[in-house]
Amino acid sequence: MMQSCVTIALVPQIKSGPWIFWEDLEASMAQASKLGFDAIELFTADATSIDMGQLEELLSKYALKLAAVGSGAGKVIQGLTLTDPNPDIRAQAIQFIQSMMDFGAYFGAVTIIGSMQGNALPDRREESLAYLKEGLEYLGKHAERIGVPLIYEPLNRYETNLFNTLDAARIFLQGLSTQHIRLLADLFHMNIEEVDMAQSIRENGPWIGHVHLADSNRRPMGMGHTLMKEIADALKQVDYQGAISAEAFPWPNPLEAAKQTMLAYNQYFTI
Repeated sequence: MMQSCVTIALVPQIKSGPWIFWEDLEASMAQASKLGFDAIELFTADATSIDMGQLEELLSKYALKLAAVGSGAGKVIQGLTLTDPNPDIRAQAIQFIQSMMDFGAYFGAVTIIGSMQGNALPDRREESLAYLKEGLEYLGKHAERIGVPLIYEPLNRYETNLFNTLDAARIFLQGLSTQHIRLLADLFHMNIEEVDMAQSIRENGPWIGHVHLADSNRRPMGMGHTLMKEIADALKQVDYQGAISAEAFPWPNPLEAAKQTMLAYNQYFTI
């Protein structure tokens, strides 16, 4: 069964990003619960920024699940990526992501690799891909040990030159020995890169482990021109069972953005 999910960012350095709720964890969770969300997706500075006992209490108090944790702060704050030519930085990036995986796995939540994948060096793409493969192989084996898959996110061409479509990322993942990495279908990135978003979902369905919900302009779904019904139908056809997580700008404000997200979720996924 798919679950409605909303993003909460607790990292001041990324406050201009596409996250619905900000800063106050409990107040955000209270609003999410009141609006009927099933789960939350958290963006924290690192794996120790939130007391796990406190988070466990809040999840119980507001009847929410932790669906996913983002790792982007590793790049934004510490400048870490899996494709950095410096082996020490790559090792730190792996360690950072692994710590986020351990944090998330305690709650059964997946960890997302988005911006921490980095970029291919000019004229050294194969070298960069070798670095990425090395990191993902290690982290995929760790995902197997902790029993929660790792999520790899294809980003649009303006954010990475590695893999921009579900197909391209899936082909790369198929070449790994690990079987514990899945794809994130981010509808904003897909709107830029995919020829047919619904068809891409149908073709890559078994590989999709997480979905980011945002309209074509990265506002909440229903505030742009994305043909959401076709996408929702495709997710149902491939029997997707994960979170539908709102990673969108808090436009016009967090509360209204969250309300619009639930309106769209109920329109497309509860019928």
